[in-house]
Amino acid sequence: MADRVYPNAVGKAKTNSNSNDNINPTANAPPFPSTKSQLYGASRPSYRPQPHDRRRSRCCSICIWLTAIIATVIILLAVASTVVYLIYRPHRPSFSVISLKIDSFKFTSPSQLNSKFDLSLATTNPNKKVKFIYGPISVAVLSNGVDLGDGSLPGFVHEKRNTTIMKVTLESGVGEIDGEPVDSLKAAMKSKAGLPLEIKVETKVKVKMGWLKTPKVGLRVNCDGITAGVPTAKKKTAVAAAVENAECKVDYRVKVWKWIV
Repeated sequence: MADRVYPNAVGKAKTNSNSNDNINPTANAPPFPSTKSQLYGASRPSYRPQPHDRRRSRCCSICIWLTAIIATVIILLAVASTVVYLIYRPHRPSFSVISLKIDSFKFTSPSQLNSKFDLSLATTNPNKKVKFIYGPISVAVLSNGVDLGDGSLPGFVHEKRNTTIMKVTLESGVGEIDGEPVDSLKAAMKSKAGLPLEIKVETKVKVKMGWLKTPKVGLRVNCDGITAGVPTAKKKTAVAAAVENAECKVDYRVKVWKWIV
């Protein structure tokens, strides 16, 4: 007896076989092995703040306070200086060369100079409310940087609106002049233009403004533009230098630790 064939059953079988062929073979494949973090639920480590550095914070606070104190002091000094300037209007003193005479100027040996100068200087205090208190004063006469004679003056108090005349004798020391300076000096002695001379004054001064008195400050005065002839053996009288074109520059020298400004 022959078997019966059912069309619907055959169609379903084909359909099922086709659907099984279209299924992704990896769909039912077992998953990859889980990592350790997945197995134990591990996560990123939580943030732990670092302990507060007290030393560093203290140093920063000290630096801030020091900066603030220094800035405050600078501001106060600037304000005080401005007030003092507006009240007293201080001006530096002025210097001028009145006369310079050469009593003697000759070489006693090839390098030994014997010289003597008579110098008159004038200094003027133009201030109405400011006094200058000078310490001992050193004076030198030079020619092209060569020291020809030295002298000194005692200190004094320079009153307001006053002009003081200072007279000093400058004489050469016992040292010898070597090298090119000797040749240049001897050539200048014979020239018609005369011997170029320079006056250098150095001292320390205090400034008094009312009850306020400043510390000592270095003061330097340079006067140039002076020319002079030299006394000869035949004419031994003193020779006056030409000081009409002399100009004097006044500079303060403030010492800051090891440096002089």
